[in-house]
Amino acid sequence: MNHRPFEDWLLADERISSEHTRELQSHLRVCASCAALAEVNLALRSAKTVSPKPGFTARWHLKLAERLQVQRKRQLVGGLILVMGTLGLLAWFTAPWLSTALRSPVEFIASWIGYLVFVVTTVQAFSQAGSVLLRVLPGFITPYMWMVTASTASGICLLWIVSIWKFSRIPQGV
Repeated sequence: MNHRPFEDWLLADERISSEHTRELQSHLRVCASCAALAEVNLALRSAKTVSPKPGFTARWHLKLAERLQVQRKRQLVGGLILVMGTLGLLAWFTAPWLSTALRSPVEFIASWIGYLVFVVTTVQAFSQAGSVLLRVLPGFITPYMWMVTASTASGICLLWIVSIWKFSRIPQGV
């Protein structure tokens, strides 16, 4: 059953035509969900509004300023911890190279050249293996399996993004 026009008519502030009113009344006799919505809407419209106590906005702005200050402090402390941790890890990982460089600059340069040659040859080997796989793989895997693989990878990426979004949100107090 399509509830959309009836829900729109119930929640609209403007008056509806007599034909729509008849349709709505006949639908409300049949549909418990829309009848409950109409009852709640009527109760909300007839509820007495209460104005806030004097000084509400000043107190609210004060609490907001306090929360923002606490959030800034947290961000500052978190940033300092991140920077200090990064510098510590950087020092930990570069200490062997720095000690080699300070002992013997020739040995340090030779090890860096060896490392760069290793990286270049590894990238070349992976690119050649990848090009061979790209030429051979389409003959072994059906288009349906490509679609299933791509869909699975997309689903995993979406799940990862949603989980990061969900766990990185800061809950807002009411």
